[in-house]
Amino acid sequence: MKKRRFRISGLYLAVITLITYLPIMVVVIFSFNDSKLPVAWKGFTLHWYQELLGDRAMIQALQNSLVLGAVSCAFAAVIGTLGALGMARVDYKSKGMMEYLSTIPIMVPEIILGMVFMAFFSLLNLPFGMVTLVIAHTAFCIPYVFMMVKARLVGIDPSLEEAARDLGASPARAFWDITLPLIMPAVASGCLLSFAMSFDDVVISIFVNGPKLSTLPIKVYTQIKTGVTPEVNALCTVILAAVILVLVVSSLLRRRRRV
Repeated sequence: MKKRRFRISGLYLAVITLITYLPIMVVVIFSFNDSKLPVAWKGFTLHWYQELLGDRAMIQALQNSLVLGAVSCAFAAVIGTLGALGMARVDYKSKGMMEYLSTIPIMVPEIILGMVFMAFFSLLNLPFGMVTLVIAHTAFCIPYVFMMVKARLVGIDPSLEEAARDLGASPARAFWDITLPLIMPAVASGCLLSFAMSFDDVVISIFVNGPKLSTLPIKVYTQIKTGVTPEVNALCTVILAAVILVLVVSSLLRRRRRV
């Protein structure tokens, strides 16, 4: 009976893995295809990677997305962490409602958020561009950091910081030496998730983007309207390789720390 369950579980895992990773493998394989049409294999080539490196508009869009993700992630980390700390240290009747309201940007559809941001920025006569993108992305990234840090604070003993205060540490010193190192894994996790959401966003960015600025998702979205080109396949392969490299380095660093 156990062997049968093991076989069924293994088969289920194999099917899910195939469905998940087969499209990715197809994109990677056809990024080396010597043909503009991704329907038949005509030979191996690196031509599309050369085209990608020579596409200034695509490289500029990638730089814009990286800058946007990093800045939005930094602001979200500060605001989300301070918000979680503040919520954990106060106790009032409407605390639960405030925590619920803090996570609303995650539950609201992106198209609604995009329209709201566009109307709000238009009301303020704020020029659409990198500033509006940073504000909008920071707003919907804050809840990810907030929830991660809030969950981590639940498992931290408050007496640790109190002991530091009793030993003469100032509130700021107790925070930097005790609380911050304990919540740093949660802050890092929230930052990574926020960066991924910002880097991948299309819907909100379309509503608040300026005419002279383009992010990578918007650039790719406008190109695939006429069909997926091998250059887009090459771009996806490069990003996938970068993600795998980050995961491998992170895994190696964790192993060294354990040793």
